[in-house]
Amino acid sequence: MRTPRVIPEHLAIIMDGNGRWAQARGRPRVAGHRRGVEVVRRVVGLCGKHEIPFLTLFAFSSENWNRPVEEVGLLTRLLVTSLDNEVQRLHDNGVRLKVIGDLAPFGPKVEQMVARAEEATQVNTALNLTIALNYGGRWDVLQAVQRIGIATASGELDCADVDEELFSSYLSTANQPDPDLFIRTGGELRISNFLLWQLAYTELFFTDALWPDFDEKIFLAALEAYRVRQRRFGQTREQVLLSS
Repeated sequence: MRTPRVIPEHLAIIMDGNGRWAQARGRPRVAGHRRGVEVVRRVVGLCGKHEIPFLTLFAFSSENWNRPVEEVGLLTRLLVTSLDNEVQRLHDNGVRLKVIGDLAPFGPKVEQMVARAEEATQVNTALNLTIALNYGGRWDVLQAVQRIGIATASGELDCADVDEELFSSYLSTANQPDPDLFIRTGGELRISNFLLWQLAYTELFFTDALWPDFDEKIFLAALEAYRVRQRRFGQTREQVLLSS
């Protein structure tokens, strides 16, 4: 069992409430998504300030394709614009970008832009920023199972060698620690098919604040909630106290 940190090593966030924020102000839903991009910049800065080395953001789920066609199109265009505008800023601040999920439905232009952005920031070490696009936790597990099956069938891998550590290496988050703290904005109390395997022992924090209203005060409240929790990983309270 790894020794718990006072500050999480890996923070994962579902950024919920952009559309509702805009609608409450009589504005189109995309206005909320644009404001949400500004909040992402703020949170990236806060992670740097508090020395959190891994940040994973759920930007577009595999279920979001069920939204109105116009909104999906606007989100896709916003994605392209954000990649254009943000990559240099990320690089200048030492942020390494990684995108996980099935990008094929977005088309070759987005796939190429993502590949260029990842390559341009690959040597950075200040923060590891992962964006989940067209991502689903079940998809992640299934693609890992399929890849392990192919490796087993080819003789590259012995099925008896598959344990939790090896399985994790086939997930899209390979080479990253599992999240220590999960935050969801927008008042919903569920994880919505996000990092299903990886969140097994993650501390959960929910807030009614909509993502465009997420600020440093709420960020610090989540960190404080994490700090005072006792992470046992299956042990008793007494065992944890003895090992600390």
